[in-house]
Amino acid sequence: QVQLVESGGGLVQAGGSLRLSCAASGSISIFSFNAMGWYRQAPGKERESVARIGSGGSTNYADSVKGRFTISRDNTKNTVYLQMNSLKPADTAVYYCKAVIDFKDYWGQGTQVTVSS
Repeated sequence: QVQLVESGGGLVQAGGSLRLSCAASGSISIFSFNAMGWYRQAPGKERESVARIGSGGSTNYADSVKGRFTISRDNTKNTVYLQMNSLKPADTAVYYCKAVIDFKDYWGQGTQVTVSS
């Protein structure tokens, strides 16, 4: 059984920063990770991909967050991070962590990020 636990969300003013964390636990070997990533879903909108990091460390970002967000991972802790800088009200959403482990998808419970103008 794999569990993903997110933390780090909250309320911040526009221009501020937050760092999200997602820790994976369970019977996991680092060699089982295919990819980890962050998604977000704003009210009334579909869930969208924000950032992704592959098993080899390659990264991909949504155009809307390029240059502002950085995804990273700590393999020793089975944890992925999302550093979010220069936050905008449009970044307000529930942020979800996703891990692809042994080619199966696992999701966290989500953490709320609210950016005030």
